[in-house]
Amino acid sequence: MADYGMNEAAKYTTAISSLALRLGAYVFLRWHFPPAILALLAVYIPSFIYNFVHTSPYEVVADELDIVAREPPAADEDAARRREVGEPEELDDGRELVVEETIVLEERDAQPLKTLLTGLPSPTSLLLSALTFTINLALVAMVCDLTWRGTFFHQSHDLSMARTGYVAETSARILVREPDARQYPIFVSYRYADPPYMGVAAGGAPHDSAWKSGGSINWLDNSTDFTGTFALNRLASDTRYQWVVSNNHTGYFTTAPRPGHTSERAGTVGKFTFLHTSCLKNDFPYNPFSHTLSNAGLKHLATAVQGIKAQFMLFLGDFIYIDVPRRHGSTAEDYRREYRQMYASPDWPAASRELPWIHTYDDHEFANDWDGNTTGIFAAANDPYQHYHISVNPPPARKGETYFSFTQGPATFFILDTRRYRSPNDATNGTDPVTGDATKTMLGRQQLSDLLDWLKRPEAPGVRWKIVVSSVPFTKNWWFGAQDTWRGYLGERQIILEAMWDVGLKGGTGVIVLSGDRHEFAATAFPPPPDGKEEIIGLGPIGIGSNPLSPILAPVTAGLRTRRKRWPLSATVHEFSASPLSMFYLPIRTYAESSTSEDYLSDVCIKYIPDGNSKFGAVSISSPPTSDQSILHYRLFVDGVETWSYTITTPPDVGGGGRAKDAIWG
Repeated sequence: MADYGMNEAAKYTTAISSLALRLGAYVFLRWHFPPAILALLAVYIPSFIYNFVHTSPYEVVADELDIVAREPPAADEDAARRREVGEPEELDDGRELVVEETIVLEERDAQPLKTLLTGLPSPTSLLLSALTFTINLALVAMVCDLTWRGTFFHQSHDLSMARTGYVAETSARILVREPDARQYPIFVSYRYADPPYMGVAAGGAPHDSAWKSGGSINWLDNSTDFTGTFALNRLASDTRYQWVVSNNHTGYFTTAPRPGHTSERAGTVGKFTFLHTSCLKNDFPYNPFSHTLSNAGLKHLATAVQGIKAQFMLFLGDFIYIDVPRRHGSTAEDYRREYRQMYASPDWPAASRELPWIHTYDDHEFANDWDGNTTGIFAAANDPYQHYHISVNPPPARKGETYFSFTQGPATFFILDTRRYRSPNDATNGTDPVTGDATKTMLGRQQLSDLLDWLKRPEAPGVRWKIVVSSVPFTKNWWFGAQDTWRGYLGERQIILEAMWDVGLKGGTGVIVLSGDRHEFAATAFPPPPDGKEEIIGLGPIGIGSNPLSPILAPVTAGLRTRRKRWPLSATVHEFSASPLSMFYLPIRTYAESSTSEDYLSDVCIKYIPDGNSKFGAVSISSPPTSDQSILHYRLFVDGVETWSYTITTPPDVGGGGRAKDAIWG
């Protein structure tokens, strides 16, 4: 019985550890969550061996017991003698009762389905036992391959690359990396990429397509991870250029149209288009037969961008995942390796050759849900971000800061830094329950002030859209990981929302928010409250009238003048949150409308699309000459296919607001 109990326990141990290992491997390879794969393997192997050795290939199909009375040999001789002499036989003749057991064995079935599904050894098939054991070993090998192969075999120290960064109306920035000293000095040249006659069509002189020098870099070293930048200046607006660097890299870009104008180029006449997304991870979904640094999302982007003709890509963070699936270090070199591996992807050149990229960071450039400001690992993580991204980003909104703004064509942009200045992610929503004031900040005092000033700022004629770019969602409808989004900073969010509604109150200019981070897509509307907001506008005489409480209220409210500001519905702000470009999407649904008021839904779901390993949005702005309203058309691409679209317009160019009240009671 002891052996039987031990065998059964071993079977359960083998089956459970095998099933857990397989499930864990699937979860790890599909979502990168870190189950204890190696620990499960350490349990599985000895239990499998024990079961393999102690599992009989036969089973009992019949077990019969027969009881037989059998005389001992001496008794048989005595009985024979008595019969010979004629003596009577004794009643107790001394016979013995013998129990005979007959066991019928039959060879067990190979149980192929049970063996392959549970990981238990087959009773009779060595091949099936070896196969199910190999399946589990292969799964563990794939987990190890995903976790360590890229780190140890693709350090990418020899990476040679170049890409286009920020492109303005008359200038462009080029990033180059070259560790091979034999290539120094590095030269850049550029030329018109448009056909010569396009200049004539626009009313100018024919373009000169001869190559022009854009400067040189004499030396690069490890202080910048062998990166450097070129600045191309005195370019023509709304014109396509080609550049080439002497270490054998080339690319294209189109300069921005003049502020307040859209493109006049063939194929994009009357439009201004750009892309946005976030979250990028090589070798996902995992394929053991693909290159370790292959990137399915970049492949989708490279295919789609040919037909979109975008000005640039706004990439909203998580360009690297230093801590997924496993952190391999926290030094500056560890972070540099992650950037090199992304740029070393064989799919990167096609996705960036004709598409400039503008970057901001999010948490995984540091650590998951980073709220440590500039402490700890910040300096090490910020080192490659400065060299690879900030160096060719737009100029900062304020010197020394990592948030920035710029204006191109019909839109002006403010790209937020949502990590460097934020208060800790605690269990609150960042709002005082009594006063409604903000108790936490995501932006910090100076960045918030600069953002509010930018929202109030009058723009050049024809600039009809203000676009706020946030690495984390502005809506509070995402409940999973909510404290890391603006849902954890609702007090400060309300200040920003009211400033956005004020833009719509004046009319003529629309406001949208672009975000990422959630590995899902959602479009959300933020309509202003229908009853507006009570504001104190100054001091003055109070009208007492017939209010019976006036004698009591008068000492408190004397001289108080208020008004109720009412925003028009056309001031509604819209958010489009799209990610990932190449990463997992969550198996559960994490977005749902929520409201703190029974009669006012502040965050209205327009569309929610959670599925898809690759998502990016295309924003196209046009200003029809027959209308005083500008049109913004949004298209969502999921796994390379256009899946959904939506169109909004700027508010009518009219004033608005509410009347001032001379008394509380009126």
